[in-house]
Amino acid sequence: MAPDDVARFLRSHPQFFDQHPELLETIYVPHPHGGRAIPLAERQVVSLRDKLKLLEGKLGELIQRGTENDAISEKVHRLAVALAGARDFPALAHALYFHLREDFAVPHVALRVWGKSVPVDFVEAGAVAVEQRREAEALGAPQCGPAAGNSFTAWFLEAAEHVRSIALVPLSESSVFGLLALGSEDPQRFYAEMGTLYLRRIGELCAAGVSARL
Repeated sequence: MAPDDVARFLRSHPQFFDQHPELLETIYVPHPHGGRAIPLAERQVVSLRDKLKLLEGKLGELIQRGTENDAISEKVHRLAVALAGARDFPALAHALYFHLREDFAVPHVALRVWGKSVPVDFVEAGAVAVEQRREAEALGAPQCGPAAGNSFTAWFLEAAEHVRSIALVPLSESSVFGLLALGSEDPQRFYAEMGTLYLRRIGELCAAGVSARL
């Protein structure tokens, strides 16, 4: 009888070992983690332990991820409270920069707004090239990736040469009217495949705050 035939027989006769319990102690198989032979019943226990360890590892990852998401949600909440309490646009911009740097540990933040009545002496009213506006309008959602070759990296002024990764967050209502740029010296801080859910929420909060004060 071929091994496949034995396997099919046991699968189609699950009561076999109930009818022949002595076989569980007399059939020996190789130990999965060593060369010695062990009873079939003990081999099943070892297999279950291995599966349990795997499940425990996955559960630990889920718990860790949930804890990290809770921490980020708390930071977004604090940012939302701060933006909601800002009395005017300068206070809003200050709160945005402060929380992104202190809470989210983003070292370089730049905000530009067009199509709104931002006072010309504010850095947020700085000139934005037509090409950059078009690029921002075409984003559709936050985008992350390397800073090299990205025209928006220049917004970080003297720090631009040190920035290695960048996140671009469009601000919009019915249309895009601004862009929030986040930069880091860490090449892996903002990478192309990363999730952008919280970046999108931060962009929505920022856009709502700017629109309400300009």
